[in-house]
Amino acid sequence: MKKMNMRFKVGLLSVLSLVLSACALPGLGAGGIDEEGIIVAAPANTEPIIVTYIVQGMIEHYIDTEVTVIQNLGSTFMVSLAIDQGDANVGGLAYTGTSLTGELGMDPITDPEEARRVVTEEFENQMDVKYYPSYGFENTYAFLVSQDFAEEHGLETVSDLEAIADDVTAGVDTTWMERQGDGYNAFVEHYGFDFGNIYPMQIGLVYDALAAGDMDVVLGYSTDGRIASYDLQVLEDDLNFFPPYDGSPIAAYSVLEAYEELDDILLKLEGTIDTDTMQELNFISDDYLIEPAIVAQRFLEENNYFEDKEPFLEPVEGGQ
Repeated sequence: MKKMNMRFKVGLLSVLSLVLSACALPGLGAGGIDEEGIIVAAPANTEPIIVTYIVQGMIEHYIDTEVTVIQNLGSTFMVSLAIDQGDANVGGLAYTGTSLTGELGMDPITDPEEARRVVTEEFENQMDVKYYPSYGFENTYAFLVSQDFAEEHGLETVSDLEAIADDVTAGVDTTWMERQGDGYNAFVEHYGFDFGNIYPMQIGLVYDALAAGDMDVVLGYSTDGRIASYDLQVLEDDLNFFPPYDGSPIAAYSVLEAYEELDDILLKLEGTIDTDTMQELNFISDDYLIEPAIVAQRFLEENNYFEDKEPFLEPVEGGQ
Protein backbone atom coordinates (compact mmCIF):
# COMPACT_ATOMS: atom_id res chain seq x y z
CA MET A 1 0.00 0.00 0.00
CA LYS A 2 1.25 3.45 -0.78
CA LYS A 3 1.97 5.69 2.17
CA MET A 4 -0.36 8.45 3.26
CA ASN A 5 0.90 11.99 3.73
CA MET A 6 2.92 11.92 6.96
CA ARG A 7 1.24 15.11 8.22
CA PHE A 8 -1.92 13.10 8.38
CA LYS A 9 -0.52 10.39 10.64
CA VAL A 10 1.46 12.36 13.18
CA GLY A 11 -0.27 12.47 16.55
CA LEU A 12 -3.30 10.44 15.46
CA LEU A 13 -2.18 6.82 15.54
CA SER A 14 -2.45 6.45 19.31
CA VAL A 15 -5.87 8.12 19.35
CA LEU A 16 -7.19 5.86 16.60
CA SER A 17 -5.84 2.80 18.40
CA LEU A 18 -7.79 3.69 21.53
CA VAL A 19 -11.01 4.35 19.62
CA LEU A 20 -10.88 1.14 17.61
CA SER A 21 -9.86 -1.01 20.55
CA ALA A 22 -13.04 0.17 22.23
CA CYS A 23 -14.96 -1.23 19.24
CA ALA A 24 -13.40 -4.65 19.95
CA LEU A 25 -12.54 -5.26 16.31
CA PRO A 26 -9.62 -7.50 15.39
CA GLY A 27 -6.67 -6.08 13.52
CA LEU A 28 -7.42 -6.61 9.87
CA GLY A 29 -4.17 -5.53 8.31
CA ALA A 30 -3.82 -3.49 5.13
CA GLY A 31 -7.13 -3.22 3.35
CA GLY A 32 -9.23 -4.57 6.22
CA ILE A 33 -10.32 -7.79 4.46
CA ASP A 34 -10.99 -10.92 6.50
CA GLU A 35 -13.94 -12.80 7.98
CA GLU A 36 -15.35 -9.50 9.26
CA GLY A 37 -16.39 -8.61 5.70
CA ILE A 38 -17.05 -4.99 4.76
CA ILE A 39 -16.47 -2.40 7.50
CA VAL A 40 -17.84 1.12 6.99
CA ALA A 41 -16.52 3.90 9.22
CA ALA A 42 -18.23 7.17 10.21
CA PRO A 43 -17.41 10.23 12.32
CA ALA A 44 -19.46 11.23 15.36
CA ASN A 45 -22.01 13.56 13.74
CA THR A 46 -25.58 13.01 12.60
CA GLU A 47 -24.94 13.58 8.90
CA PRO A 48 -22.07 11.15 8.31
CA ILE A 49 -23.76 8.52 10.48
CA ILE A 50 -26.97 8.75 8.43
CA VAL A 51 -25.06 8.50 5.17
CA THR A 52 -22.94 5.62 6.48
CA TYR A 53 -26.07 3.64 7.28
CA ILE A 54 -27.36 4.44 3.80
CA VAL A 55 -24.15 2.88 2.45
CA GLN A 56 -24.55 -0.12 4.76
CA GLY A 57 -28.15 -0.61 3.66
CA MET A 58 -27.26 -0.39 -0.01
CA ILE A 59 -24.48 -2.95 0.31
CA GLU A 60 -26.56 -5.42 2.33
CA HIS A 61 -29.41 -5.05 -0.17
CA TYR A 62 -27.22 -6.07 -3.10
CA ILE A 63 -24.53 -8.30 -1.55
CA ASP A 64 -25.07 -11.27 0.75
CA THR A 65 -22.39 -10.33 3.24
CA GLU A 66 -22.05 -8.87 6.72
CA VAL A 67 -21.52 -5.10 6.82
CA THR A 68 -20.21 -3.65 10.08
CA VAL A 69 -20.51 0.05 10.94
CA ILE A 70 -17.96 1.83 13.14
CA GLN A 71 -19.24 5.15 14.47
CA ASN A 72 -17.83 8.01 16.51
CA LEU A 73 -14.34 8.17 15.04
CA GLY A 74 -14.32 11.91 15.65
CA SER A 75 -13.87 13.23 12.12
CA THR A 76 -13.74 12.29 8.44
CA PHE A 77 -9.99 12.80 8.86
CA MET A 78 -9.83 9.79 11.21
CA VAL A 79 -12.08 7.69 8.98
CA SER A 80 -9.44 7.88 6.25
CA LEU A 81 -6.78 6.96 8.77
CA ALA A 82 -8.82 3.93 9.86
CA ILE A 83 -8.96 2.77 6.24
CA ASP A 84 -5.24 3.39 5.79
CA GLN A 85 -4.49 1.30 8.88
CA GLY A 86 -6.75 -1.55 7.74
CA ASP A 87 -9.32 -1.19 10.53
CA ALA A 88 -12.04 -0.26 8.03
CA ASN A 89 -12.33 -0.51 4.27
CA VAL A 90 -15.16 1.90 3.36
CA GLY A 91 -15.79 5.46 4.48
CA GLY A 92 -19.42 6.53 4.48
CA LEU A 93 -18.66 10.20 3.96
CA ALA A 94 -15.70 12.34 2.94
CA TYR A 95 -15.73 16.03 1.98
CA THR A 96 -13.52 17.34 -0.82
CA GLY A 97 -12.41 20.51 1.00
CA THR A 98 -11.61 18.64 4.20
CA SER A 99 -9.77 15.90 2.32
CA LEU A 100 -7.62 18.47 0.52
CA THR A 101 -6.43 20.35 3.58
CA GLY A 102 -6.63 17.43 6.01
CA GLU A 103 -5.59 14.04 4.75
CA LEU A 104 -3.62 15.43 1.82
CA GLY A 105 -2.19 18.49 3.58
CA MET A 106 -2.70 20.63 0.49
CA ASP A 107 -3.83 24.22 0.00
CA PRO A 108 -7.56 24.82 -0.53
CA ILE A 109 -8.89 24.76 -4.09
CA THR A 110 -12.03 26.79 -4.66
CA ASP A 111 -12.95 25.38 -8.09
CA PRO A 112 -15.20 22.32 -7.42
CA GLU A 113 -14.16 20.32 -10.49
CA GLU A 114 -10.45 20.90 -9.91
CA ALA A 115 -10.77 20.09 -6.21
CA ARG A 116 -12.47 16.79 -6.99
CA ARG A 117 -9.93 15.91 -9.68
CA VAL A 118 -7.02 16.48 -7.30
CA VAL A 119 -8.62 14.64 -4.38
CA THR A 120 -9.60 11.67 -6.56
CA GLU A 121 -6.10 11.32 -8.03
CA GLU A 122 -4.24 11.81 -4.76
CA PHE A 123 -6.41 9.42 -2.72
CA GLU A 124 -5.62 6.77 -5.29
CA ASN A 125 -1.93 7.61 -5.54
CA GLN A 126 -1.24 8.09 -1.83
CA MET A 127 -3.70 5.72 -0.16
CA ASP A 128 -4.98 3.18 -2.72
CA VAL A 129 -8.46 4.51 -1.97
CA LYS A 130 -11.19 5.30 -4.49
CA TYR A 131 -12.88 8.69 -4.00
CA TYR A 132 -16.39 8.39 -5.43
CA PRO A 133 -18.57 10.97 -7.19
CA SER A 134 -20.64 13.18 -4.91
CA TYR A 135 -23.89 12.04 -3.33
CA GLY A 136 -25.18 15.37 -4.62
CA PHE A 137 -24.93 17.59 -1.56
CA GLU A 138 -22.34 20.00 -0.26
CA ASN A 139 -21.91 20.61 3.46
CA THR A 140 -19.79 23.71 3.52
CA TYR A 141 -19.09 26.15 6.31
CA ALA A 142 -21.79 28.82 6.37
CA PHE A 143 -22.24 32.06 8.29
CA LEU A 144 -25.71 32.12 9.83
CA VAL A 145 -27.90 34.84 11.35
CA SER A 146 -31.49 34.98 12.55
CA GLN A 147 -34.10 36.19 10.08
CA ASP A 148 -34.80 39.24 12.28
CA PHE A 149 -31.12 40.18 12.47
CA ALA A 150 -30.77 39.80 8.68
CA GLU A 151 -33.75 42.07 8.04
CA GLU A 152 -32.62 44.64 10.61
CA HIS A 153 -29.18 45.02 9.03
CA GLY A 154 -29.94 44.16 5.42
CA LEU A 155 -27.76 41.03 5.40
CA GLU A 156 -27.68 38.69 2.43
CA THR A 157 -23.97 38.00 1.92
CA VAL A 158 -20.89 37.58 4.07
CA SER A 159 -19.55 40.86 2.72
CA ASP A 160 -22.60 42.61 4.17
CA LEU A 161 -21.26 41.82 7.64
CA GLU A 162 -18.31 44.17 7.17
CA ALA A 163 -20.37 47.27 8.00
CA ILE A 164 -21.32 45.90 11.44
CA ALA A 165 -18.41 43.51 12.12
CA ASP A 166 -16.90 45.64 14.92
CA ASP A 167 -20.12 45.52 16.92
CA VAL A 168 -21.33 41.95 16.49
CA THR A 169 -20.62 38.89 18.61
CA ALA A 170 -19.64 35.88 16.50
CA GLY A 171 -19.56 32.23 17.56
CA VAL A 172 -17.42 29.85 15.50
CA ASP A 173 -16.23 26.28 15.55
CA THR A 174 -13.16 26.01 17.77
CA THR A 175 -11.23 23.98 15.20
CA TRP A 176 -11.92 26.57 12.50
CA MET A 177 -9.89 29.15 14.41
CA GLU A 178 -6.77 27.04 13.87
CA ARG A 179 -7.43 25.70 10.38
CA GLN A 180 -4.87 26.56 7.73
CA GLY A 181 -5.96 27.78 4.32
CA ASP A 182 -9.70 28.08 5.00
CA GLY A 183 -9.66 29.03 8.70
CA TYR A 184 -10.12 32.31 10.53
CA ASN A 185 -6.83 34.00 9.65
CA ALA A 186 -7.31 33.24 5.97
CA PHE A 187 -10.90 34.47 6.18
CA VAL A 188 -9.80 37.84 7.60
CA GLU A 189 -7.25 38.22 4.83
CA HIS A 190 -9.70 37.19 2.12
CA TYR A 191 -12.69 39.29 3.19
CA GLY A 192 -10.70 42.15 4.67
CA PHE A 193 -12.49 42.50 8.00
CA ASP A 194 -12.39 41.04 11.50
CA PHE A 195 -15.13 40.52 14.08
CA GLY A 196 -15.05 42.76 17.14
CA ASN A 197 -15.99 39.88 19.45
CA ILE A 198 -15.43 36.27 18.43
CA TYR A 199 -16.00 33.22 20.62
CA PRO A 200 -14.67 29.76 19.73
CA MET A 201 -17.07 27.00 20.81
CA GLN A 202 -18.10 23.47 19.99
CA ILE A 203 -19.88 23.36 16.65
CA GLY A 204 -22.99 21.83 18.17
CA LEU A 205 -23.48 24.81 20.48
CA VAL A 206 -23.42 27.61 17.91
CA TYR A 207 -27.01 27.10 16.75
CA ASP A 208 -28.45 27.22 20.28
CA ALA A 209 -26.32 30.28 21.06
CA LEU A 210 -27.69 32.08 18.02
CA ALA A 211 -31.29 31.06 18.70
CA ALA A 212 -30.97 32.23 22.32
CA GLY A 213 -29.65 35.63 21.24
CA ASP A 214 -26.26 35.09 22.84
CA MET A 215 -24.59 35.48 19.43
CA ASP A 216 -25.37 37.74 16.49
CA VAL A 217 -23.72 35.58 13.85
CA VAL A 218 -22.31 32.06 13.93
CA LEU A 219 -20.38 29.75 11.64
CA GLY A 220 -22.22 26.48 11.08
CA TYR A 221 -22.71 23.84 8.40
CA SER A 222 -24.95 24.39 5.40
CA THR A 223 -26.81 21.04 5.65
CA ASP A 224 -27.46 21.15 9.40
CA GLY A 225 -31.11 20.48 10.18
CA ARG A 226 -31.13 23.18 12.85
CA ILE A 227 -31.00 25.84 10.12
CA ALA A 228 -34.59 24.92 9.30
CA SER A 229 -35.74 24.26 12.86
CA TYR A 230 -34.44 27.64 14.08
CA ASP A 231 -35.41 29.45 10.85
CA LEU A 232 -31.90 30.79 10.29
CA GLN A 233 -30.60 32.61 7.22
CA VAL A 234 -27.48 31.40 5.43
CA LEU A 235 -25.32 34.28 4.22
CA GLU A 236 -23.94 33.81 0.73
CA ASP A 237 -20.17 33.32 0.53
CA ASP A 238 -20.06 35.99 -2.18
CA LEU A 239 -16.24 36.13 -2.40
CA ASN A 240 -15.99 32.34 -2.71
CA PHE A 241 -13.72 31.89 0.28
CA PHE A 242 -14.69 28.40 1.37
CA PRO A 243 -13.54 25.52 -0.84
CA PRO A 244 -16.14 22.97 -2.03
CA TYR A 245 -17.19 20.39 0.55
CA ASP A 246 -19.05 17.92 -1.65
CA GLY A 247 -19.88 14.70 0.18
CA SER A 248 -18.78 11.33 -1.22
CA PRO A 249 -18.16 7.75 -0.11
CA ILE A 250 -14.65 6.34 -0.27
CA ALA A 251 -13.40 2.74 -0.43
CA ALA A 252 -10.10 0.91 -0.35
CA TYR A 253 -9.27 -0.66 -3.70
CA SER A 254 -8.61 -3.93 -1.86
CA VAL A 255 -12.26 -4.21 -0.78
CA LEU A 256 -13.41 -3.32 -4.30
CA GLU A 257 -11.32 -6.20 -5.62
CA ALA A 258 -12.69 -8.59 -2.98
CA TYR A 259 -16.31 -7.62 -3.69
CA GLU A 260 -16.71 -6.97 -7.40
CA GLU A 261 -20.31 -5.70 -7.06
CA LEU A 262 -19.36 -3.05 -4.51
CA ASP A 263 -18.09 -0.50 -7.02
CA ASP A 264 -21.40 -0.40 -8.93
CA ILE A 265 -23.35 -0.20 -5.66
CA LEU A 266 -21.46 2.85 -4.46
CA LEU A 267 -21.72 4.45 -7.91
CA LYS A 268 -25.51 4.09 -7.72
CA LEU A 269 -25.47 6.68 -4.92
CA GLU A 270 -24.09 9.42 -7.16
CA GLY A 271 -26.43 12.41 -7.23
CA THR A 272 -29.12 10.79 -5.06
CA ILE A 273 -29.04 13.21 -2.09
CA ASP A 274 -29.16 16.94 -2.78
CA THR A 275 -28.43 19.60 -0.15
CA ASP A 276 -32.08 20.17 0.77
CA THR A 277 -32.65 16.43 1.19
CA MET A 278 -29.58 16.06 3.41
CA GLN A 279 -30.70 18.98 5.55
CA GLU A 280 -34.14 17.36 5.88
CA LEU A 281 -32.65 14.00 6.89
CA ASN A 282 -30.50 15.73 9.52
CA PHE A 283 -33.56 17.65 10.75
CA ILE A 284 -35.64 14.48 11.12
CA SER A 285 -32.93 12.75 13.12
CA ASP A 286 -31.96 15.70 15.35
CA ASP A 287 -35.35 17.31 15.98
CA TYR A 288 -37.49 14.19 16.24
CA LEU A 289 -34.74 12.17 17.95
CA ILE A 290 -34.96 9.37 15.39
CA GLU A 291 -31.93 7.11 15.19
CA PRO A 292 -29.79 7.78 12.08
CA ALA A 293 -30.01 4.11 11.12
CA ILE A 294 -33.81 4.34 10.97
CA VAL A 295 -33.69 7.60 8.97
CA ALA A 296 -31.33 5.90 6.51
CA GLN A 297 -33.49 2.79 6.22
CA ARG A 298 -36.64 4.82 5.52
CA PHE A 299 -34.80 6.88 2.90
CA LEU A 300 -33.64 3.75 1.08
CA GLU A 301 -37.06 2.11 1.24
CA GLU A 302 -38.74 5.25 -0.12
CA ASN A 303 -36.28 5.22 -3.02
CA ASN A 304 -36.46 1.46 -3.60
CA TYR A 305 -32.73 1.19 -2.92
CA PHE A 306 -32.20 2.96 -6.27
CA GLU A 307 -32.75 -0.35 -8.05
CA ASP A 308 -33.70 1.37 -11.30
CA LYS A 309 -30.69 3.68 -11.27
CA GLU A 310 -27.91 2.67 -13.59
CA PRO A 311 -24.49 3.58 -12.20
CA PHE A 312 -21.97 5.42 -14.29
CA LEU A 313 -19.64 2.52 -14.97
CA GLU A 314 -15.92 3.05 -14.83
CA PRO A 315 -13.11 0.55 -14.34
CA VAL A 316 -11.81 -0.21 -10.89
CA GLU A 317 -8.10 0.53 -11.04
CA GLY A 318 -5.94 0.27 -7.97
CA GLY A 319 -3.02 2.65 -7.51
CA GLN A 320 -0.50 -0.15 -7.37
